[in-house]
Amino acid sequence: MNQLDQYLNNFVSIELSGKIKVFGMLVDYGLDILVINSGEHYRYIPLMQVQNMRISTNSQFQEISNDKMLIDSQTDKISFRNILNNAKGLFTEIFVSGNQSIHGYVTSILNNYFVFYSPVYKTMFIALHHLKWLTPYNRTSTPYTLGDEHLPVHPAKMVLPRTFEEHLKKLEGRIVVFDIGDNPHKIGLLQKIENNLLELVTGEGQRIMWNIQHLKAVYTP
Repeated sequence: MNQLDQYLNNFVSIELSGKIKVFGMLVDYGLDILVINSGEHYRYIPLMQVQNMRISTNSQFQEISNDKMLIDSQTDKISFRNILNNAKGLFTEIFVSGNQSIHGYVTSILNNYFVFYSPVYKTMFIALHHLKWLTPYNRTSTPYTLGDEHLPVHPAKMVLPRTFEEHLKKLEGRIVVFDIGDNPHKIGLLQKIENNLLELVTGEGQRIMWNIQHLKAVYTP
């Protein structure tokens, strides 16, 4: 019997890294992922983000139908990576950093990061170990009700490095925005990367060193 069996089909309160709290019914789990019915949508939460979980009650909670939607893992046991793979091309909400989620599409998955297309931020590169959760929507939904002509779900093919660190190295000399710009010191010219440290020059000319392990997502404006 798995330890998580006692929580299955119960309403739970989960605290994630970053003091983020999630409530809902635990409807499934895999080796490295939980599936939570939030009462509005299904949330897929990597176990690496879970700090603690307890059984709770919520009188306002209601069951939701599968068209909200529950991803078919096509295997006996779900995993973080196969859920991410099956989410490719589906309108998806992800939560990575700050106090806002991002809407768009997973387009590619590499060793330790994935590529996400957002109508707002365009092509983003997101470290796998920083993804807090993803929520798929039904196949007829699109971000901001945009038409398909505005949503290049299958963007032009690009040669993608295997790791997040290698991809950042390719961005040296370019203006970058980390973590949706939740900190003004995460926006600037990517000067140099060495030994897992990154030097960023802000708009005011200040040089700031960042540890790559604490940077969650990046895009180029």
